[in-house]
Amino acid sequence: MSKFDILEELQEFQEKIVELQEKWKLEIAPFKINFDQAEIDAGAPILELAELELDISQTQRWIMELIDFVIGFKPSLKWRFINIPDLLTNENIMEWLGKSLITDRKYFKHFAEEHGIEEWIPLFLAESTFHPLLQLIAETAQPEVDRMNIIENCPVCFEPIRMATLDGGGKKVIQCPRCYAHWHAKHLQCSHCGNEDHITIHFLTIEGVPAMQIQVCEQCKCYIKILDTKQFITKLSVTLLDLSSIRLDIIAQDKGYFSIREKKVIH
Repeated sequence: MSKFDILEELQEFQEKIVELQEKWKLEIAPFKINFDQAEIDAGAPILELAELELDISQTQRWIMELIDFVIGFKPSLKWRFINIPDLLTNENIMEWLGKSLITDRKYFKHFAEEHGIEEWIPLFLAESTFHPLLQLIAETAQPEVDRMNIIENCPVCFEPIRMATLDGGGKKVIQCPRCYAHWHAKHLQCSHCGNEDHITIHFLTIEGVPAMQIQVCEQCKCYIKILDTKQFITKLSVTLLDLSSIRLDIIAQDKGYFSIREKKVIH
């Protein structure tokens, strides 16, 4: 199977998961967000300020629906999920929620090792299941996000910035593919370090693909993808936009740019 066939299958797989998530999203109970400005100024992601009441039985059902879908899509994966239903205890699900919202990969790696399952499975199940909740938090927080001056990370879920689209007027809109929060940004500004020097910020293009470009910064050596979705034939979710533009990540990284800014250690 070629890389393009794999990417096409992965995109189809993700499209089906998005359909499931849209259905689950309608079942989530209302919640409030305590917009504590002191907490926000201190760097707390907005998702940590949400007052949530998780319905455990509902979440267990969602996870089982997801497993059934995965096995139906790829029957060869069935044996990898055999022991998962026994692990869906109230305690584990509550812990999965907290750890997935902050993307604690070390926790999920340890959980997988402890229970003898493949490392990707618990994080995949948790992230996919709680993604609709994350979206709703972002939708509720959007008016607050619109007032913020944002660099480097999504203020809702703290996902590193990596993608933008162009609005109807051609202005750059940063899109978080994890929670779907979005906000306007300056055209000539690095979203990682805030650099606005037009000499050290430039754009890489792909021949024959005018709807996609890469903005790179020579000061911090980071990049973001910029997509002109008005030129797309099919309207895609932000998650699928990120996935379908993965070739831009490959090109940028092959040229020595990074999607996350390196933190300098001061001695």
